Amino acid sequence: MGISNEKVKKDFNPKEAIFVFSSFSFICVAILFCLVIYKVLTVANLLSVDQPLRVVVYVTGASVGLIAFGVLLATYLPSKYIETANMEFTSYSIPVTMIMLFVAALFEELLFRGIIQNLILVYTESAWIAIIATTFLFLCLHVQYFKKPVMLLSISVSSVVFGWIYMQTATLLAPLIVHFLMNSSVTLLYKYKVLTIK
Repeated sequence: MGISNEKVKKDFNPKEAIFVFSSFSFICVAILFCLVIYKVLTVANLLSVDQPLRVVVYVTGASVGLIAFGVLLATYLPSKYIETANMEFTSYSIPVTMIMLFVAALFEELLFRGIIQNLILVYTESAWIAIIATTFLFLCLHVQYFKKPVMLLSISVSSVVFGWIYMQTATLLAPLIVHFLMNSSVTLLYKYKVLTIK
């Protein structure tokens, strides 16, 4: 017997989620600090500020592309193929929702792009092996998508874009901003009924 959506909604506490994601983000920052101290990575690997215009161009292009991709999926695919997590966040206030989406994106980018992708890159010296391997691990975190192959494709595309844009800009701020803008935009489109599930 499955758990109803109402039960899941009732059990989900956004403030607890914010605390958990913030705590894990702090742990990731501590790990990254150690990797920099032990010269596995450098600050320039993580937060390069050499080409701000390049960062703006990549962030803008990737954000528009991924948001458009998400809107197309939601518009043309039946609900059985769509993950409704973003829609379920619409019942919370905008500040709580935005904070929750930001700390979730922060944790995922620190872990997957900051730690995992960088370590794979250090040991394989191949950007694409690092991006693809990290995407596979990123999928493993999102087990709710395993029953919806279209969403697996969607999150795979997103993860590859996050990894690629990080490699192009050498700053974690780029994938973090794109990740947050993508999730928050789709959530707001659901909240204000611009998007609806078929």
